[in-house]
Amino acid sequence: MNSLSDDTFEAFLSHISGSDCVDLSNVGFVDPYGMLGVLEMGRYLGLSREKTSLLLPASDNVLRYLERMDFFKYAERYFRIVNKLELSEKYLRSSYSDVLLEITPIQKSDDIHFIVGKVKKRSHTILKKHLHYSEKAINGFIVALSEVCQNIIEHSENTGFVGIQKYRFQKLKKNVVKIAVMDLGIGFKESLAERIPEKDDLVAIESALIDGISRYDDRGRGHGLAGVRRFVHEWNGKLSIRSGSAKLSVIPDWGWGREREKNLLYFPGSQINILLPEV
Repeated sequence: MNSLSDDTFEAFLSHISGSDCVDLSNVGFVDPYGMLGVLEMGRYLGLSREKTSLLLPASDNVLRYLERMDFFKYAERYFRIVNKLELSEKYLRSSYSDVLLEITPIQKSDDIHFIVGKVKKRSHTILKKHLHYSEKAINGFIVALSEVCQNIIEHSENTGFVGIQKYRFQKLKKNVVKIAVMDLGIGFKESLAERIPEKDDLVAIESALIDGISRYDDRGRGHGLAGVRRFVHEWNGKLSIRSGSAKLSVIPDWGWGREREKNLLYFPGSQINILLPEV
């Protein structure tokens, strides 16, 4: 594999299915979704066996970026890193960057407050300078980020991760921000089992994202992800949610991919990807 992203996640799952080594040696590009996907796969495999071997990318640029995003801080928990010695001798902690949120765990509400606080501090560089967002749009971004993180606290019954990156997107010739949020929880189908009769991953995702249905019946709940969808649509972004063996995407005019996918290779929990272009 030469890239790790939302677009290649299915190929990644197939690539390592049944393998005792996650080989990233040929990877020349990775985004937050790809990074979190690797970490969550390591966690998942570790539930049934000893640590899986991880062969790191040969690319210096990719290694530097992984280090800057705190990937290795968590990778060592879930993998046996084959080329760890070479890495530790060659790379030191990169300088602080104000255009991304490093990989951050989500376990409790206080974690969300920490994440939001950090992103707020960097928002003028991330969103105002590079994406030309207004204060209203920045506030909407913060709310959307809070909601996708809160989804893990309320619905997954498991720990999750979030990562955010700003980079130059060549297909659009624009700056974009990517938000990735993942967990190994019970997934949408199980979370909404008492609210929707049909036991189907895609229906469950649609119920949460389109209809605003929540596992809770409290007034004021249930519109979190539906609100995120409206924000992403308003700012001409792309949103995808994968859970179990299905994936639902909200695709703008400039986007690509399939809106509804079923019968994918099973992977637990939920995997959320948001891409927002500059205006």
